[in-house]
Amino acid sequence: MTTEPDRRRDDAPTDPPQEGMAWIPGGTYTMGSDKFYPEEGPPRAVTVDGFWMDTHHVTNAEFAEFVDETGYTTFAERDPSPDDYPDVDPEKLVAGSAVFTSPNHPVNLQNPNHWWAYIPGADWRHPLGPDSSIAGKEDHPVVHVAYEDAEAYAEWAGKTLPTEAQWERAARGGLDGKRFVWGDEHVVDGRLMANTWQGQFPYENQKLDGYERTSPVGAFPANDYGLYDMAGNAWQWTRDWYSDDPQAGTADAPTCCTPTNPRGVTEEQSIDPRDPTQIPRKVLKGGSHLCAPNYCFRYRPAARYPEPIDTSTNHVSFRCIVEVA
Repeated sequence: MTTEPDRRRDDAPTDPPQEGMAWIPGGTYTMGSDKFYPEEGPPRAVTVDGFWMDTHHVTNAEFAEFVDETGYTTFAERDPSPDDYPDVDPEKLVAGSAVFTSPNHPVNLQNPNHWWAYIPGADWRHPLGPDSSIAGKEDHPVVHVAYEDAEAYAEWAGKTLPTEAQWERAARGGLDGKRFVWGDEHVVDGRLMANTWQGQFPYENQKLDGYERTSPVGAFPANDYGLYDMAGNAWQWTRDWYSDDPQAGTADAPTCCTPTNPRGVTEEQSIDPRDPTQIPRKVLKGGSHLCAPNYCFRYRPAARYPEPIDTSTNHVSFRCIVEVA
């Protein structure tokens, strides 16, 4: 499969629209992979126009500025509505979010309840529960943000969230077809290149990369487009609805041509027809500090994950883009 050569960052059409953004050159690249999880394939050529992207996740400090200026209340800080969850005991519908808690022994990896717990009072200010805080973590990715929270921040900032195709184009940094955002080798010259899980997930965290949970943005090397943490640290929301078939959204595109600026499926198509009560899902990209080779080997640019839009956790964040008219 052939792809077009990249235009480099110094070919950006203008100065960055805001501080802390990098130019992602337009072009054609190989999206997806057929070497890992089935929902990533097949590899296919797609074309995206150039755009600007935040060089790092939105941080706690940046999100705090948004909240201070707007008075915004995140999804995790609001009591869920009984109308939205009619099968749940109303007394259990209290504000909170999902927090990772490591067991101290091997568990069945088919049951995430062994390591996830819904903690009342957990939110972006209190990432591990009501007695925790983000003091000293102002430069860490903001977490416990549901999709609507990320979208609200992006609108306030005069930006938008990336599509899956834009995100993957940016993550690859011009290294077309490579396994990781830095190349094909997991470790480079003895150095771990991202904040991920070392050891047997979920009970053995060796912390060889120096971090147990999130890390400050920029703690690991940038990719060739100047973007930090496009692998690991915290998952990132995209604005595409999820389907197990990543080409479903381009089904009407001419078969003769490479899709340009492809989008995902519709909201209705993101719901599994076998479960009509399922919450619509968006595509997450990038993996997190909880991704390990023995479970969720998804800190790769081709990897993708379906996240319900009513979900927030302590390992999901986002970054924004600005499209060029």
